[in-house]
Amino acid sequence: MSDTHPPPPNPLQSPYLVLGLQPHATAAEIKQAYFALVRTHPPEREPERFKQIRAAYERLRDPKSRLETDMQLLRAWEPPAKLPRLTVPQMQVEVTVADILRVAQGFSDLGRSDWREHYRKVLP
Repeated sequence: MSDTHPPPPNPLQSPYLVLGLQPHATAAEIKQAYFALVRTHPPEREPERFKQIRAAYERLRDPKSRLETDMQLLRAWEPPAKLPRLTVPQMQVEVTVADILRVAQGFSDLGRSDWREHYRKVLP
């Protein structure tokens, strides 16, 4: 007879997998699965497996800790059935020479006629 030990408890393992349940299981189903597994794997015979079962039950028995556990579980990303097609509106851009000159004049001194206001003597 071979002496096999269960794998050590994995803190990232889903408690639903440990208890053999689906994520949408009710509180009664969680309790029922826990007691069934405890009868199958009593702490006297399989203490490591019992620790895994007990830890999984502790994470799922309280609604608040169950919600925290559900938010921390990693799930595979499932893409939506059909992605909406994104359309980019086409812009009609027409640039003339007059537009370019108007912009250049606004950002430069080309059309400036108020030079006298800023005139001051240069000191030697």
